[in-house]
Amino acid sequence: MSWWRVDADMWAGSRFVISPLAETLAALKTLQLGRAAHMGEAEWLAACRPGYLTLLAGDPVTAALVRAALRPRWNATFLTPTPLGDAEHGFTDELARIRRTPSTAARADLEESLNGPLPVSLRRDDLPRRAADLLEWVWTTAVEPSWPQRLRIMEADILARAARLGQHGWAAVLEEMRPAMRWLGEDRLRTTAGDGPPLETSGGQLMFVPVTPSQSWLCWDVPLAGTPRPPASPRCAVIYPCSGVLVDRGLRAAPDALAALLGPARAHLLMLLATPKSTTQLVSLAGLPLGSVGRHLRILRESRLAQRRRAGRSVLYVRTATGNALVEAQGAEAPAF
Repeated sequence: MSWWRVDADMWAGSRFVISPLAETLAALKTLQLGRAAHMGEAEWLAACRPGYLTLLAGDPVTAALVRAALRPRWNATFLTPTPLGDAEHGFTDELARIRRTPSTAARADLEESLNGPLPVSLRRDDLPRRAADLLEWVWTTAVEPSWPQRLRIMEADILARAARLGQHGWAAVLEEMRPAMRWLGEDRLRTTAGDGPPLETSGGQLMFVPVTPSQSWLCWDVPLAGTPRPPASPRCAVIYPCSGVLVDRGLRAAPDALAALLGPARAHLLMLLATPKSTTQLVSLAGLPLGSVGRHLRILRESRLAQRRRAGRSVLYVRTATGNALVEAQGAEAPAF
């Protein structure tokens, strides 16, 4: 397994951060993969991927760059920098760091991600510029138009996880971010299931960065254990997928009769429970505080309109047969995403 050394001071200073560049990188990875994790992502892919494929078809060098940079085992480091972690810096500021990457460093990172020599087409000096130009296209075309919605989902995810942190501690929050991530005790945070040397991060900054696409990766600007430490405070980040999904903006509101019967918030939650969802997902999708979602779910359960199920370490809520009948009687069935 691979793990990070995280001391008590680093935990105390850790924080959640929103990064427009990380969201754009996650979108790029999804566009390149071409596989959706849910209906909302499938609709987004159907709208954006044809233009992406057309762009790469007209630029074979950039197409080769993306194939070399985004690998199953490793992402090229220059393409996935550690977020700045400052709300004052937007997408342009973050992107400028990629543009400033020395060409020699970019080629070395690509050789590392490929685990071998670069193809002839990538032995050139304009790779950082090409990567930045592509990310700027993804941001402008595929991310920025829905940024307010994406931002709402990420902010709701952070609020829900912060509340869970206060109730159950970091161990419970970490296990929900990445399949292999676990707190091992003492000062060890397991980050991946694969073997690898520990990353010495003690005394630095630890950030958790939500993204709405179903993508996850790690990034850091510190060396592996046993190599010289940089003079600046080391920073590392866990990029993880939000529990709330990027759904169709056309999701129907609860009909007036159903809202009058149950209350608008409970009626909306009941519609969302066509498929099992966690409280974190419901917070993100409904835009309600965690405490309010919990109270409404309790009332729906006591009314036999919803039920609670356990799936591994997660607790999911779904409509009962009575809840389904009530929604269907109003002609208010919500899309299952």
